[in-house]
Parts: sequence; C-alpha cells; structure tokens
Amino acid sequence: MQKNQSSVLYFQLLGFQNAQSLKIPLFCFFLIIYIIILLGNFLIMVLVLLSQKLRSPMYFFLSHLSLCDVFCTTNIIPNMLHILLLEVVPMPVAECLLQFYLFGCSTSTESLLLTVMSYDRYLAICYPLHYLSIMGAHLRLHLVAWSWLLGFCLTLIPGLLVSTLEFCGPNTIDHFFCDLAPFLKLSCSDVYMVETEIIVCSIPIILFPFFFIMMTYVNIFLTILKIPSKAGRQKAFSTCSSHLIVVCTYYGTLIIVYMVPTKGHFTGINKVLSLLYIIVTPFFNPIIYSLRNKELQVAMRKIVCNM
Repeated sequence: MQKNQSSVLYFQLLGFQNAQSLKIPLFCFFLIIYIIILLGNFLIMVLVLLSQKLRSPMYFFLSHLSLCDVFCTTNIIPNMLHILLLEVVPMPVAECLLQFYLFGCSTSTESLLLTVMSYDRYLAICYPLHYLSIMGAHLRLHLVAWSWLLGFCLTLIPGLLVSTLEFCGPNTIDHFFCDLAPFLKLSCSDVYMVETEIIVCSIPIILFPFFFIMMTYVNIFLTILKIPSKAGRQKAFSTCSSHLIVVCTYYGTLIIVYMVPTKGHFTGINKVLSLLYIIVTPFFNPIIYSLRNKELQVAMRKIVCNM
C-alpha cells in the first residue's frame, strides 16, 4: 500500500527541551520581546500613516518592513510560547505545513523589501537630484506590491514540494517551529531531489537579492568617497549604515541555515540562528531604523502632544 501523509496525523514540537528548568524565565523573556516587537513596529506604521513629514519613500518602505516583521513573528512566537509552557505541543500536519509556508512568505517578502530599500538608498545617494522624480508614488507602490506578491508566490514552490513528502514516523520535531530541516529529516521519502530543488528555488529569493544589495552598496560607498566634505560623507553613510547592518545579519543567517546542506548541522545552532532572524532582527529594526531617526522622533513627540 502506498504511504502518504495520513500515516502521520500530527508532529510533536519539542521546543527548548534542554532548557526546561528555565522555561518560566524564557517564557517571560520572549513574551516581553514579542510585545516590544509589536509595539515598536506598530508605532512605526502609525507614525508613517499619520505624520505628513514622513511621506518620503524611505519611510513608506520602512512601514512595510515593520508590517512584514509583525507578520513573521506572529506566525512563530505565540506557538513558541505555548511550547515553552507545555514542553511538547502536538501540531497537525496541515497546520505545520501552513506555518512553514507563511514563514517562507514573510522571509521572502522581507528579503525583497530589504532589496527595495537598498535600491532606494542607492538612488538617494548616487542620484540625489533625480531621486524624487524616479522614486515617485507609482514606482514605490509597484515595488512594494511586487515584493509582497512575489514573496507569497515564490514560496508556493517549496511549500508544494514539502507537502508532497511522505511522513510515516517518527513525528518528533526538535525545534520551536515547523522549519525545512525537520521536514526533510522526518520524511520517509527520498528528499535529495526535493532538497536540491528547494536550494535552487532559494537562489532568486536569497542570493540574487543579496548580491543586488551588495552591488548597490559598492556604488553607494564609491559615491560617498567622492563627497568632498567630511560632514557630508558622514551624513550620507549614516543614512544607510543601519540598513547594511540588518542586511548582513539577516542574509547571513538565512544563507547559513537554508543554502547550506542540512547534514552535519547542529540543532542547537540552528535554533539560535532561527531566533536571530525571527526575533532579534524584528526587535532591533524599530530601534536602528527609527529611534535613532530625528524625523521619527519629532513626529512621535508631535503626535503625543496632540493627544
């Protein structure tokens, strides 16, 4: 008889089993981090929506990046907190596959949004006189719309490939969410072709945007070096340094986790790397992009005073 996914009805997510003695402190810590992520990113979206001075393309893209961060963390963290309290949580196969797909959508969309933001900085620094005429309302709407659309469409391929795998036991996932590596490890199908196809599909989602960002920053740095005044160079570099830090952290972890073959990976290291781009990046994005930005601080103070 042919095996299919009905052989396994649910997966058991183990979460952080090696740290069960710290489950209450970890629960409180991650809950506080999640609340700060929601508050910080929603604050950015509200400020960009309400403030007339935050109508530039940079803040428009930043608000969508904040929305993507909220979407990603909400897909993962609430269930992770549930696992921390109950130690082992059963998750239906269909629900686990849905979480994997939505996670892939948010990851792909954020990757494309970071690419769009690097293009925006490239135009602002390398072509300042033509920046507003090029990056008009029409283009910025198209760039954001295509980022979201491609993020959801490109992830359909890995999602469908994983959904064709057969799971006939065991059903234990040593992770805090339904990620790619556990699916490949638990499947009783031949995963070589699926793993290869997913790596190939990851190229337009991870590698192409990363190389595009690096090329734009090479041009940005060359342009900055040509600025005669030291103050001008510092000002130009400060507008893109935060974005570059986030890009290096985000893409670095994604390439390590998803572009390198899963064999030989340590589960504990994978969990830490996953936390880095699921929690740490959305947590620091509002800080490094916004709280250091004088225009956002002024807009925040103005709205608070009006209230």
